[in-house]
Amino acid sequence: MTNSAIAASPNAGATGCSPEARRAPKFAKDGGFRRDLQVKVDAYFAQTGLPERDVGAMYRKTVVILLAFLGTWLAMVFGHLPVYALILLAIAHGLSVAAIGMSIMHDANHGGYSAHPAVNHVLGWTLDFLGCSSWVWKTKHNTVHHTWTNMVGVDDDLEAGFLARMAPGQPRRPWHRLQHWYVWFLYALLLPKWVLVDDWYNLSLHRVGLTPLPPPPLRQWASLLLGKTLFILWSFVLPAYLHGFWPVLGLWLLASSTVGVVLGITFQLAHCVDTATFSEQSQPLTRDWAEHQLATTVDFAPGNRLLTWYVGGLNYQVVHHLFPRICHVHYPKMAAIIAQTAQDHGLMYRAQPTVWAALRSHVRWLRKMGLPTAA
Repeated sequence: MTNSAIAASPNAGATGCSPEARRAPKFAKDGGFRRDLQVKVDAYFAQTGLPERDVGAMYRKTVVILLAFLGTWLAMVFGHLPVYALILLAIAHGLSVAAIGMSIMHDANHGGYSAHPAVNHVLGWTLDFLGCSSWVWKTKHNTVHHTWTNMVGVDDDLEAGFLARMAPGQPRRPWHRLQHWYVWFLYALLLPKWVLVDDWYNLSLHRVGLTPLPPPPLRQWASLLLGKTLFILWSFVLPAYLHGFWPVLGLWLLASSTVGVVLGITFQLAHCVDTATFSEQSQPLTRDWAEHQLATTVDFAPGNRLLTWYVGGLNYQVVHHLFPRICHVHYPKMAAIIAQTAQDHGLMYRAQPTVWAALRSHVRWLRKMGLPTAA
């Protein structure tokens, strides 16, 4: 078996699981689908001779995204441009920040960018440079979300507190009847909430959901504090010093809202839709881990090459969940292998044909979860 292995173990997601997390239901023993799929994917890379990581196209893409990020920031801070140009640049800058997160940071912190850990570490630190702890994220995303996807009470990515109801089994509030209207504003707040609240909240609890978060070593504290300090300095303090507090605050909120909406929607269209399945911590699992990923994850707009490039292949979310350590530039080809293998085993590969169809599915799900009769 090559490094493209679907996961380390049936119950370990991308990076293993902790003793506390094992209180969640265990998956059934690996079935024929998972074994067959691994063989076919290994054969694909052996026959094509393509590298799973360290892909030239990914390195070129990284340069383009980082130049877009730097160029838009320099133009806003030092360009002395009219208001309409600054507004457009703030949106473009937000899009570039989201692209860093979805393409560069995401692959690197999964170990899917390079076969060299040092490269993954440096590029994974782009998340810290954007104000969010990559150390906390690896537990929250790699371990928890990628193992117990869409499991209420375990998958912390489903939790929105009292503000929104994303899954059955979560408490319903009267205002949730309107959540399909107001949830977009919550998505817009994702970045400042992540920077200023979420990391500190998880660190104070020493856990993410049910999964313990060990005390960070000194180097991780230094990395976290340095990243958040640099983010506040480059994104707000320096621009405000040069151009004034209120104009910069408006542009900062516009850029960060763009980041939040893009990231929020990209995640929600893959999981919080009416074609995905959900489970609860108390429910026994009858599927193995790979079959669980098929049931809880949905692709959207496959074949849309521009979207695939921009979102780092996360519209092929099924592929990503099954093979998180393979560079996302391979996802379109791999999707066909997975779809055929799923069909051979009588399993459903879920996909929405367009972004619009996926958005409608998400809205339908939000409306359903907000109704008093929803489970």
